[in-house]
Amino acid sequence: MIQDPSFWAQWLKPSAGFDTLQWSLLLALASLVGYLFQRHLQMPKVLGYAVVGTLAGLLGFSATAWPLQGPALFLLELGVAIVLFECGGRITLRWFRHNPMVLVQSLTEAALTYLAVYYTLIWLNMPAATATPLALIAMAASPVVLARVINDTRAVGPVTDRAMVLATLSTLYALTLGSAKAEIFARPSASLWHDITPVLVVLGVSVVVAALLCLAMRMALRLMNPSSENTSILMLALIAAATALAAHLGGSAPLAALLGGMLLKQLHQRPWAWPRQLGTASSLLTMLMFVLVSTVAAQASWSGAVALTVLALVVARLLSKTIGVGLGNIGSGASWRQAIWVACAMAPMSAVALLITSQFAQAAPEAAQAIAGTALPAILLLELLGAVLATLALRRAGESAVPAHIPPSTNTTNTTSTGN
Repeated sequence: MIQDPSFWAQWLKPSAGFDTLQWSLLLALASLVGYLFQRHLQMPKVLGYAVVGTLAGLLGFSATAWPLQGPALFLLELGVAIVLFECGGRITLRWFRHNPMVLVQSLTEAALTYLAVYYTLIWLNMPAATATPLALIAMAASPVVLARVINDTRAVGPVTDRAMVLATLSTLYALTLGSAKAEIFARPSASLWHDITPVLVVLGVSVVVAALLCLAMRMALRLMNPSSENTSILMLALIAAATALAAHLGGSAPLAALLGGMLLKQLHQRPWAWPRQLGTASSLLTMLMFVLVSTVAAQASWSGAVALTVLALVVARLLSKTIGVGLGNIGSGASWRQAIWVACAMAPMSAVALLITSQFAQAAPEAAQAIAGTALPAILLLELLGAVLATLALRRAGESAVPAHIPPSTNTTNTTSTGN
C-alpha cells in the first residue's frame, strides 16, 4: 500500500500532497514510539524515532529518494545545524588552554579511526577511491545523537562533557575534510594545490558564514530578552538563513553552524537557555531528522559481502576510537574507566555521516554508489546500536539521572520534581 499511493490518491486528496500526509502520520507514529521507548524501556526517544524510520524504509516508504535533494536535504541540514550550533555553544576554548590533552585526545582518536577504517577496507580488497571517503565518514562521531541521549537521560558529569566535546571536534574534522574530499572526488587532479584548494574554500566560506551568524546572534542577544519567544524565532530563522547561504556559496552548512556556536560562546560568556528557547520547533526538526536518516539508510541493499564489510568497518571504528581515547587519556585528567565510557558514548553515527555521504553522491552519482552501498547500512546500524551504547555508557559512568532499574512510575515522579 505504501509503495502504491495511487490507490489512496483517488480517496485522499490533501492540499499539500500525499507525501505530506505520509510524513505527518510517520512523525506522529515516531512521536508515540519515542515516548513509549523512554517511558517503558528507559531508553532515549531517539532510538524509537530511528526504529520507526527503519521500519518505514524497509517497508518501502516512497517519500524519500537517494541521494537527498531539495526540501528533504535542506531540512536535514537545518536539523543538524541547529544541534551543532548548540553543541558549539557548549565548547569553551579556554578549556583547551588549561587542559590541552583533550585536544590531543581528539586528534588521536580521529586519526586512528581514519587509519583503522581505511586499512581495514583496503585489506578487504576495496579500492582506495572508495575506502578513503568511507574512512572520513567513519571519523565523525554523532553529537546529534549524543545530545539527544544526554537530554533524555538527563546525564551530567565529566564523562558526558568529555564525550560531547570529542564528538563535536571529530565532527568538525569530518565535515571539513569530507566536504572538501567530495569536491576532489568530482574533479580528481594530480596537482597538490588543486587538492588543497577545496579544503580552503569549504573552511573559508564556512568561517565567514559562521562569523556573520555569530554577529547577528550577538546583536539579537543584546537587544532582545534571551527567554523571549521572538528571540527563539529569530535564532531559528538566522540558522536557517546561514544554512541556505553556506550551502549556496560552496561551504558546509553544519560546519558553519558549529563554528558559529563556538564563536558566540567566546563573545557571549553569559549563560543562555538555548534548549528552552526553541522548544517544540527544535524537537520536531530533530525528530524529522532522525526519522529521515533511518528511513533513507534502511533502503540500502544488503548482501553477504556488504554485511561483512559493514561489520568490519563498525568493529574497526569502535576499537580505534577506544584505543585513541585511551592513548590520549594520559594527562587529560580523566581516569581509565572514564575513558572507556567516553569511547562507548562516541559510538553513534547518524545525520552528519549521512550528509557527508550525500555530498559524495551529489558530486559523482555513479562513482559514489559503492560508497553509499557501505555507508548507508553502517549509518543505520550505528544509529541504532550507537544510541544504546551511549545510553549504557552514561549509566555505567553514574552520570545518568534515569537508571535502568527505576520503574516507569518512579521515573515520572523524578521528572516532575526536576521540572523537565
